[in-house]
Order: sequence, then structure tokens, then C-alpha cells
Amino acid sequence: MQWPVDPNSTFQPGQIGQLGVIGNNIICGISDGSAPIGVIDDIKVKAFSAPAIDEDIIVPAVGKVGPDGKIVSVLEVQGLLENSNVIRSSFVSGPVSVELIPVNGVVVFPEGTELNFDLDGDGIPDAIRTVVSYAYQVPDIPGDDSTQASGMVTIWFQRMIAQTDMYETNQRYALGDNLFVSESGFLTSRQASQTHPGIAIVTGPPTATFTSLEFMWL
Repeated sequence: MQWPVDPNSTFQPGQIGQLGVIGNNIICGISDGSAPIGVIDDIKVKAFSAPAIDEDIIVPAVGKVGPDGKIVSVLEVQGLLENSNVIRSSFVSGPVSVELIPVNGVVVFPEGTELNFDLDGDGIPDAIRTVVSYAYQVPDIPGDDSTQASGMVTIWFQRMIAQTDMYETNQRYALGDNLFVSESGFLTSRQASQTHPGIAIVTGPPTATFTSLEFMWL
């Protein structure tokens, strides 16, 4: 179905839509998770974004034995993500926490971080390893607005199985998990409140090699 587009919304295909009112007019824009109606099939953005899932970061580090007997770094060390222009709110790291420089796509391991990886195979940790997931702005691709001519946004609704890269990358997804909608119109396994309804289930979790989330809309 199609609805008049909210002039104040920006979105990409795969985000979730919701109806609202401006004056006496019913319009459709990004869902805040409270009353989602379907999946958006239009583009209205200044910059495109995409996810990176379970990216391995391994950086060599000089270590020393700490007071608790663990080997820790003697200096701050940095690692480089595969992508820059990271959306800070989407970033998650584990098992080692890092500091993020989002514009350059740099992660910083502070001095005193435990060494947890053996690069040369001698049995002594000589590097730090962590796994990160995030969303980033795709460089050198200008935004687009497929609603400009018609003033309408297309919504897919009712039962369907679909794939999208518009989901919260700082959450984990497993087969059969319930899916909700975030405050910014992204699919998520996080329920923001008891009043936010479940609208889909996971039929294919994202991976490092296939970053789309497959779901069945209920």
C-alpha cells in the first residue's frame, strides 16, 4: 500500500514505517516502535548506511605481567576497522571493550588491556583480539529520494518473509528470536518497553559473510 510521505522523515528500504498525522492529513514515516505497520520500500536519505557484523580486530601489543599475573599492554594500541564513518550508537565490541574514533574507523585499546591472542604460536599472548559489529555510512554514494515525484511512500505489510540490512547491529539475533522495532525504525531483538509489540521472528540471523537479517513478518 502507499501513503503520503512524512516530509520530515528520512529512511532506507527495509526500515519500518508508521502512520502519523500532520494537520488533518494522515502521513507515513519512520516507526518509533509503538505502532509499526509494515516494511518501507522507498529511499529518502542524505547518505546510505550498511552493517558490518562480527568483524575480527587483532592488533599486536607489547605486554608485561600485571599485579594479578595476567599479561597486559604497556602502551595504548590502535586497530583499524574495515570501514570509516561509523555510526557510534550502532557500535558494539566484545570480549574486549574499546574506545571508538568513528570518523576514521579506528578502535583504541587502552594501556593495561589484557593480551588475549597468540600471534606467533609460542603459547605466550602477544596481541589483543576483539570482535565488533556496527553500521557505517557508505562513502561516495549520494543520497536519494524515490518519493520526490509522487509524494508517496510504499509499505509492504501482512505475512511475508524478507531480508533487510536495516537492523540494530548492537544486538544479538538467534533463529526464532522475537523482533521489535527500535525508536529509529530499525528491526531489533530489544523490546524498548512492554507496550512495544513484537512484529516478526528471526528466520535467518546475520553473519560476518551474509550481513542481512532474514525475518518473517507476523
